[in-house]
Amino acid sequence: MAKQDSKAHRARADRLQGQTGALATAATAAMEEKLPWFRGLSAQDRSWIGLVAQSGITAFVDWFRDPEEHSSMPTRIFGSAPREFTRVISLHQTVDLVRTTIEMMETAIDDLLPPDDVPAVQQAMQRYAREVAFAAATVYAQAAEMRGAWDARLEALVVDSVIRGEADDSVRSRASALGWTGAAGTTGSAEVAVVVGRAPAAEGNANVADAVRHAAREAGADALCAIQGDRLVVVLGGVGKPVEIVQRLAHWFGPGPIVVGPVVKDLMAAVTSARAAVAGLRAVPAWPGAPRPVQADELLPERSLSGDGHARRQLATEVYGPLTMGEGVLLDTVSAYLDSGGSIEATARAMFIHANTVRYRLKRVADLTGYQPLNPRDAFTLRVALALGRLLNPEPGNTVL
Repeated sequence: MAKQDSKAHRARADRLQGQTGALATAATAAMEEKLPWFRGLSAQDRSWIGLVAQSGITAFVDWFRDPEEHSSMPTRIFGSAPREFTRVISLHQTVDLVRTTIEMMETAIDDLLPPDDVPAVQQAMQRYAREVAFAAATVYAQAAEMRGAWDARLEALVVDSVIRGEADDSVRSRASALGWTGAAGTTGSAEVAVVVGRAPAAEGNANVADAVRHAAREAGADALCAIQGDRLVVVLGGVGKPVEIVQRLAHWFGPGPIVVGPVVKDLMAAVTSARAAVAGLRAVPAWPGAPRPVQADELLPERSLSGDGHARRQLATEVYGPLTMGEGVLLDTVSAYLDSGGSIEATARAMFIHANTVRYRLKRVADLTGYQPLNPRDAFTLRVALALGRLLNPEPGNTVL
């Protein structure tokens, strides 16, 4: 009896194999009729999909003939399609293709096969379709994994180019391929800032880049992210107030300070922000009470003491320089104020002027430099700026180099 059943099954498989050409033609016609997006594909793309459909039908016949010998057949039917297949159509569209092909076959076999063959073939098709669906999901998962690995390497390359000051049109193009728009975000700004902090522990950094990008996108900003040794570097785009955005990203960094570089006009100029942020991260231990995150420009005195020449020139030019204008009375006043231990009355006595005059001049110092002498932290910055200014340009009133 088993021998007769086996013989009948082989005969049924032979009859099914004889109809593979007609089934493949009917499958393509069904796609044309039922799937509008299929009609919109190029001739080459449609030929790829038709090839996959024909391969699937042929593989089904082989599997139907001997499921044990061809048990891996459902997972191999996508091998006939080029790698670009997963970029041409989505996983959802692939499921539509499988569904359309199966529905077509269920209808077509009623006319192409004897009635006694139909129930066995239909039952086998349902099982086979499930295996094909799992195979399709595997193909797309592998493609996504490969793209993810490639994107991670490309993103690390872009961030490294920004840090090294090698950003050019090719870097901007690569950033665009990663989803960097370079356009104004919700802040109305297209500006860029680089953020540097400690990387999270190894067990927590597997998906940190994706998490940072997602959080930045929710805040209305672009983000490129890379782990470089023990530090995490994030390039934010479309930011007018980066500190507010970084506060929402801070928990993705490792313990310790986070330094936000100054805002620059675009990705091409981001090296300026990156340089300041990296220098700030190196110098921030000198300020134990620094906020988290802290702006690199708030660390100018510490950066200067740690050997950052850009910070030294910035303090000498933007803080000391304005105080030397005119007759230098503001410079003399703030110097006397700092030397007197922050006492307005002692400053007034030392300069033989009224205390209110001292207060007025100190207010002018704050207006010109952005640093309030009455604030201890700002007073420290002013003292460092004055020392640097005198070293770089000992003649008051001259242009600071």
